[in-house]
Amino acid sequence: FPNRLGKNANVFLASAELAAIASKLGRIPTVAEYHAAMGVVNQDGAAIYKYLNFDQIAEYAEAAREVAV
Repeated sequence: FPNRLGKNANVFLASAELAAIASKLGRIPTVAEYHAAMGVVNQDGAAIYKYLNFDQIAEYAEAAREVAV
């Protein structure tokens, strides 16, 4: 999106997955690199994308009890 955040500013919108892959590579990946990395993500998708119930995870619930409100 050229000029979206001001004159001569280029903005690239990306998914969290693409941002993670790009940060690992230090650049925007090629299509092949993206698909290779997403293959790993898709293979472990059930563990990666599970909803985190922090109130039901002991270490988080324990830490939350110690926070002063």
